[in-house]
Amino acid sequence: MKHLHLLSLLFATAALGAAQSPPPGFTALFNGTDLTGWRGGDTADHRQLLAMPADKQAGLLKDWTADMQQHWKAVDGELHNDGNGKYATTTKEYGDFEFLVDYNMASKGDSGIYLRNVPQVQIWDPANEEAWVHGAKKGSGGLWNNSPGTPGKDPLVLADKPAGQWNSLRVVMVGARVSVWLNGQLTVDHAILENYYDRNLAIPSKGPICLQTHGAPIRWRNIFVRDIGGTEANKLLAAHANAGFQPIFNGKDFAGWAGEIANYEVVDGAIRCRPKQGGNIYHKTDLTDFAARLEFKLPPGGNNGLCIRYPGTGNTAYDGMCECQVLDDNYEMATKNQIDPRQAHGSAYGMVAAQRGYQRSIGEWNFQEVTVIGPVLKVELNGFVILNADLSKVDMATVMAQSPHPGKDRRNGFFGFAGHSDPVEFRNIAIRTIEPNK
Repeated sequence: MKHLHLLSLLFATAALGAAQSPPPGFTALFNGTDLTGWRGGDTADHRQLLAMPADKQAGLLKDWTADMQQHWKAVDGELHNDGNGKYATTTKEYGDFEFLVDYNMASKGDSGIYLRNVPQVQIWDPANEEAWVHGAKKGSGGLWNNSPGTPGKDPLVLADKPAGQWNSLRVVMVGARVSVWLNGQLTVDHAILENYYDRNLAIPSKGPICLQTHGAPIRWRNIFVRDIGGTEANKLLAAHANAGFQPIFNGKDFAGWAGEIANYEVVDGAIRCRPKQGGNIYHKTDLTDFAARLEFKLPPGGNNGLCIRYPGTGNTAYDGMCECQVLDDNYEMATKNQIDPRQAHGSAYGMVAAQRGYQRSIGEWNFQEVTVIGPVLKVELNGFVILNADLSKVDMATVMAQSPHPGKDRRNGFFGFAGHSDPVEFRNIAIRTIEPNK
């Protein structure tokens, strides 16, 4: 009997170790034995938490964690919650990542996973008729806090296993773009996670992962995460919704381009503005509505711009529809010069300010998509929408320096670059024309 007991103990220990062994490239967030690496959390804007005075922030986190520890326990290699308490929240913050977890929820349960502390990938019991009014019948794996009718709000398929059985969830998050697989079936396809706390702002670039508790017991296991670097993130972004995009730069020379080409050079497959040179270059395709995709890399303090519906002569910021600014997000620090918010990266120069804080580090390639439909300019940087502006509604009495913008309402023109003396680089440049009302 002693030998059988010892053998059972060895098998149980081996099973526990295997259960917490992460796949290659992943790190285990739960060690199977205690709450190391976890704190308490709540439905709170992470940026506001970080902006608190240190003593107030520390006190709040202490209270949240003390509450969380009353309701979350490590049991036989699983993380158990009794259905109450603050959320189990990682002490580490994450940017772009891949997340894996298994969960086993009680009947009529309701839970979720907060991404960068933003709610949420929904988890609930589709058989709970009381929750059908809220969409439970459609299943788990959707971005439930997105606005009604938006991509990702409801799961693409019903993929849940019955309550009381283990479900496997996979989440890939790049910028604000989220894809979710539940039990191997795609439930959210590269949808933007809206900022629950202020839908006019993009979600934070970094934040913790939270396991929500919501009234019913739930068990978790195999909780793993993998950081996604900038190169992989750019590839993931470029691989989605890429139908119709056609390259406009061959990576070798300026065939098909016009303008002040002598002030630019091709280096390692990228267009680069020559140091202390500048001016506008543009692809010789007259565009109306279109989307442009590209990667760009900035030197410290780097300054350039995208020509939007440029007429081929003059200053694109004023004679074109606009110049969509390309600028180091840390420009003030790098140059000791202050800028107007409407000069920041992604802004419709001098007219509408873009949101800041979503660029990669200097020396890394950024992925950007710019969409121009009628008077509306939309800019998505590294998976975050940082500008969505109708330029026809700009009050010209309020523009920077009250400068005239005679080209603001142009409906056609060229796409290109507006150099400003700095060796800013562009590559993988592609255009998709957009037919009216599409």
